[in-house]
Amino acid sequence: MLGELNENQIETLLTQQVTGRIACQADGTPYIVPINYFYDGTHIFSHSAIGKKIEIMRKNPKVCFQVDDIKSIFRWQSVIAWGRFEEITDMAEKERAMQGLIHRIMPFSNNPKDHPSHAITEKESDIATKIELIIYKITLIKKTGRFEYK
Repeated sequence: MLGELNENQIETLLTQQVTGRIACQADGTPYIVPINYFYDGTHIFSHSAIGKKIEIMRKNPKVCFQVDDIKSIFRWQSVIAWGRFEEITDMAEKERAMQGLIHRIMPFSNNPKDHPSHAITEKESDIATKIELIIYKITLIKKTGRFEYK
């Protein structure tokens, strides 16, 4: 059976998952990439080093976000949401966003104290000169969801 997720099911899926995909486009070139994230009921929060995704979203902040839970080819749920990218510049908001990401991502880590690519490490010197970390949020404007259960 195919169907549409209701609002509660959409919120649950967005909250439960930790990896989704951002689709963005600028200058006629579409781009989609997986991200780790956390969801607060209104925003998708994530972080990234400078690269293609950030460059594109800076040019065109309109994005699409997709997350799914696939049990099998005939048993899945998927949410697509549209929103607007915004870099977080306020230090207090950056700290809250990073804490949210750390608390959401670390339960899935084998060695939670050593992930300098995610700005998570015991030694701050591991990250200070290697990457410029961009912390951002996607303000969700519209959400839809679908499912299939056999």
